[in-house]
Amino acid sequence: MLNVELLADRVASASLEKRRNKETERRERVFNDKVRTIGVDKEALDMQVKEKKKQQEAAKEEEEGYDADMLHNSKVACLLHSRQVKEKRAMEKDIVNYHHQYQQPWCQREYDLNDPDRCRKTDQSEGQMMPPGLVGEDPDSKSRLQRQRQQLREWLIQQQTERAAETHQQKLEKQHYDQSRVDMDNKALQLHNMEMERRKAAAVATKECNQAMTEERRHQEQECKDMSYRADTLNHLQGQLTGVNAEPSLGLVGVPGLCPSSDRKTPPESLQQIIQFQKYQIEERKRIELEMKKEEEQYDRVRLESARTALLLERQQARLNKQLRKHLDGTNIKLAESQREQKPDIERGYIDDSFFSKFNTSSR
Repeated sequence: MLNVELLADRVASASLEKRRNKETERRERVFNDKVRTIGVDKEALDMQVKEKKKQQEAAKEEEEGYDADMLHNSKVACLLHSRQVKEKRAMEKDIVNYHHQYQQPWCQREYDLNDPDRCRKTDQSEGQMMPPGLVGEDPDSKSRLQRQRQQLREWLIQQQTERAAETHQQKLEKQHYDQSRVDMDNKALQLHNMEMERRKAAAVATKECNQAMTEERRHQEQECKDMSYRADTLNHLQGQLTGVNAEPSLGLVGVPGLCPSSDRKTPPESLQQIIQFQKYQIEERKRIELEMKKEEEQYDRVRLESARTALLLERQQARLNKQLRKHLDGTNIKLAESQREQKPDIERGYIDDSFFSKFNTSSR
């Protein structure tokens, strides 16, 4: 029983000592400025760095091994190639020596067996003089080669001519297209200028109409002022003739110039003057109305003329647009037809002999 308790105490004391050691290490790490400032496990990082260096060194050694093997293989290949070339050259040299030693022309069966030295005695110029018709002889080889060169030269000249003609045709089409573009731009500029002139004319007509209306309104205001001034003058004269106060007063109905009725009678001369003035006012009003009517007719005439001018300009612009569109359509149709003619007939499902003549035009 005592031994068991002593063992348990020993285990407890060991665990306590272990905890104390861990606490001491933890305090050292906590109170260590360097470790606390870094905030990471420096030992683990150092181990990682060492492992990475080892991996890099191993990869470098492996790569160096590969390079060494590559250099070795390259040297071996060079040596084998040089050896093969030497062996081939030696074999060819041996073949040539064998031909010179054991395969002389006089040893062939075509030569005379009774005279083996005939090839030595025969001159080279005489040896070439052979009767025609033998196997392997081509007496017309030079003329045939000359004809082939001549034919090749003609083919080359024909190809150059066709290429020059095609280039010239393309150049002409490009010039025609550029000219059509320039014409279209000029017509568009002309239409734009006409449109600007029409707008300017419409703006000038509108300005003149507005000025006329403003002048008419000013004239009417002036006429109204004159009429009011004449009415005030007439009221003043009537007041002087009737003996009533000349200043306008408000009557029972609250109208200026009217005053309550009085027992005084109007003299005959004043009545005559009033009648004459009323006639003058009627005539003046008729004259003003006639002038206003004439000015309205003139304004309507100007407005109709401006509208007619604008309509004519619009019709002319529409006519020019129609002509320009027609010309553009014709140009596009011509270009489409020219491009369609240049395309091969195989796209349209028809092939003639001219299509196959484009291929194999040279012996090479």
